[in-house]
Amino acid sequence: MNLNKAFFKPNSYKVLNRQSHFGNNAAAISEIFQEEINISVWQRNLNSAIMEASEHIIDTNPNLQISKVITPNEVNEILISELGSDNNLIYFYKDVSELVQMFHYLFDLKNIGFRLRVLDHAMCPRFHVDRVPCRLISTYKGIASEWLPHQKVDRSKLGTGNQGKPDEESGIYKNISDIEYLDEGHVALFKGESWEGNEGAGLVHRSPKVENEDQKRLLLTLDFVDNTQLNF
Repeated sequence: MNLNKAFFKPNSYKVLNRQSHFGNNAAAISEIFQEEINISVWQRNLNSAIMEASEHIIDTNPNLQISKVITPNEVNEILISELGSDNNLIYFYKDVSELVQMFHYLFDLKNIGFRLRVLDHAMCPRFHVDRVPCRLISTYKGIASEWLPHQKVDRSKLGTGNQGKPDEESGIYKNISDIEYLDEGHVALFKGESWEGNEGAGLVHRSPKVENEDQKRLLLTLDFVDNTQLNF
């Protein structure tokens, strides 16, 4: 499959139809290249070593905020520089490196926007779309992202269309049961508004509410970066 051709294939549909794809292996996320898919999810379970490492990072680095433009080969060096060379973190480092390599391979990216953060509040509490081609999101610890299926969103209520009302009152969705949830450990690709042919169909999502200190999250996000302007 020619990934570049798949990515730049224009949308020929007048009425946009978007669906989700879930699978229990890493290949599941490659379904994002299907025109009708705007979220693909690898439904994986983290092993105990990665889970323990994630908890350790939150406990010892409660204010962690790594935000860098990186190349795929720099991941281990950056993680060791920021978090140390504790042997208990080896499997966590390996897993993060593998996700970066996957993102690099899927989209043939030389530079990647890398964020690894401990969060004690909702970064993006309102339902919204991202003005990016695609974003990888994985919550290593804590509650994970929430999203709305394409056919259950009233996009006129995005942004100022909500008239200052909270999501629960704006009408962006009809029923609380419309909201879908990722789980801890899942690896998801969110197709954004800047993916060619996906204008008006970017995945609508939001950060989950963090109610107390015990619900701190360890979140990894990977992004496209404009090679001509590496401000991130």
